Amino acid sequence: VQLQASGGGLVQAGGSLRLSCAASGSIASINAMGWYRQAPGKQRESVAAISGGSTNYADSVKGRFTISEDNAKNTVSLQMNSLKPEDTADYYCDARLTHYSGSSTYAYWGQGTLVTVSS
Repeated sequence: VQLQASGGGLVQAGGSLRLSCAASGSIASINAMGWYRQAPGKQRESVAAISGGSTNYADSVKGRFTISEDNAKNTVSLQMNSLKPEDTADYYCDARLTHYSGSSTYAYWGQGTLVTVSS
């Protein structure tokens, strides 16, 4: 299974970016997908997650970020609006999925995509 993240870049404060992550490979079902971020010198933190249409957000991004999924394409997106310099980080997507019906759930990570917000 591979998770391919894209969409990072440089943006001015107040701007917007959209991250996407596509999962491919031996996948029977995806139970949940999400986005994490890690800023320099800080621990990785959860930003947003989606499972069965239900979403969760870190308090720091509520009202500014929106996570969505396309089950048919095994993709998850993160629309980031009103970006702040403190949103600068490497953003990682993850997926909790099964390889076949009835199997255990496994977690996979994508590579990071860098988001830089200038003041």
